[in-house]
Parts: sequence; C-alpha cells; structure tokens
Amino acid sequence: MQAIRLNRLAYFSAVAETGSFTKAADRLGITKAVVSQQVSRLEAELGTSLLVRTTRRVEPTEAGRLLHARCVLIFSEVEEAVGEIAQTNAEPTGTLRITAPNDYGASTIAPVIAAFTRMYPACNVELQLSDTKVDLIADHFDLSIRVGWLDDSSYHARRIGTFRQLLVASSDLARDWTASVPEDLIGLPFIANASLKEPLVWRFTKDDFDPRTVRLRQNILTNSTPAALAAVLAGGGISVLPDFLTTGHLEGSRLVQLLPAWSLPAGGVYAVYPAARFRPPKVTAFVEMLSRYRSDQTKLGTASRTATT
Repeated sequence: MQAIRLNRLAYFSAVAETGSFTKAADRLGITKAVVSQQVSRLEAELGTSLLVRTTRRVEPTEAGRLLHARCVLIFSEVEEAVGEIAQTNAEPTGTLRITAPNDYGASTIAPVIAAFTRMYPACNVELQLSDTKVDLIADHFDLSIRVGWLDDSSYHARRIGTFRQLLVASSDLARDWTASVPEDLIGLPFIANASLKEPLVWRFTKDDFDPRTVRLRQNILTNSTPAALAAVLAGGGISVLPDFLTTGHLEGSRLVQLLPAWSLPAGGVYAVYPAARFRPPKVTAFVEMLSRYRSDQTKLGTASRTATT
C-alpha cells in the first residue's frame, strides 16, 4: 500500500461529516474540485470506495464509516496536542484549588505552593488538607495529590515521585531495644495508623530477597500520620512512617531507623486530575514544580544516606 497523505484524511472527513463535497469545500476554504480530487486519490491509494453519492447527499460506505471513526480520534489527538503546546507558553493565572493528605500537604505541598505563588503572582492557591478522598469535579478541585497506592478511577493520574517507608523509634527507646530481623519486633509497642488497609501487618525484604511478614501488636492507634509521628517522638513506641516526615528527625538524631538493612514497600506520589481535554497552565506549571521538588528531595536523601554509610 502507498503512503497516505494525511491531508487527504481531512478532506475525506469533511465530506463524510457534511454529506457534501460543496459544503466540505466551504468548510476547508478550498475548491470543490480539489476536495473531489483528493478524496478520489485517497480511495485509489486504499483500493476501496469510501463514499457513495445518493440523490440528496454523499454517504460513507462501510469502509468509509470505519475510516471516519478513526479519523475523528486522530484529529482529536492532534487538536489536544496543539492545545497543550499552545498552553505551555501561557502564564498561570487565576485560582488553583488543590487537595492533598494532611501529612504530605503540610510537609511538602505547602512549601511548593509558597514558591509557586512567588513565581506566578497572577495565580493564587487554595489548599485543602484531608485524608479522605474527595470528588474533584463535584467539589471543584483542579488537582489532587495522592500518596501511597492508587485505586482505579476515572481520573487521570501522573506519578511524580516515590517515598520510602521507614521503621523508626525515638532515640531514647532505641537504646533499650535490639532487633536484627523483623520477628524481633513482635511484642514491641507499636503505633498503628488506622488510615492504612493493614496497619499491623508489615512485609519486609532484605536486598530484594528473603521476604518476611510480621503482625505487630498495637498499643496506640491513630488515623493521623502526623499524630503517629508525634507519639513516636514522645516515646510511645515504634512505627512505620514515610521518609518525607522522618528525614529531618533522623538527621537531627531525634529518631533512629530500626532494621535499616530491611526494606518495606515503597509508595508513589501522584498528581490526579479530573478527566479533561486540556489542563490549564496553572495546573501543569504547579505539577512540574512539585515534580522537580520531589526529584531534588530524593537526590538529597540519597546523598545523605550515602554520606552516613
């Protein structure tokens, strides 16, 4: 089969949609003769009839209907791509409404928002912190930042970073405990996070091998990750907490990581959007800034861990 000139698909689609070579020519701003010639050449290249003339209008054949359905998708993708490129040069303006979890929102999103509003003074931001998932469309949010593991949904999502889960204890308590394998944790006071699906069951691996699963005994249960961190710092027990909350405390020796040779499952940081053809510049600019911030924080954390080993 010969290579197809894409402009001929546009001529064909215009005829299929208007039902007339004359109307298609008017829509495209060219002569009827050019439209007819280009559609005829397309049919010759494909080796099949795409249009049938009736007494009142031009109708697509079965092959024509199949091709037109594909053309609609192709032109929609092209229009969206052009729109996105056009918006990359636009300045973010207006109000950006974001929802995020309490812990990640306070520790990471809020500082990025401060930098964002300094860079784009024509844009202001409303941040709602909640550990409960919201309906982005009904509640009129432009963007949701979700941390952990995504459930299936009709929203669009982009992974912008990862985080590590760390088993930690206060420095004072860590001096009294010795643990070399996950089973040594059983019996230690554990601060559980009720917002997790299995707050007491933890799966460890060592060098990506030797998986161990342990069930711990809670002595404190909370549905707030910052509250779990506060309880750990106060000596209430051990807990599993994300690195974006614990890094500063570990570097300041207020917390100690237990079983550092053993790893827990890493989680993702996601930007979640309502389904839409175009995203406003304020949304794309903020997500890019947050993504760069996460990348920089990850590099700093890696450098810090390397320096201490």
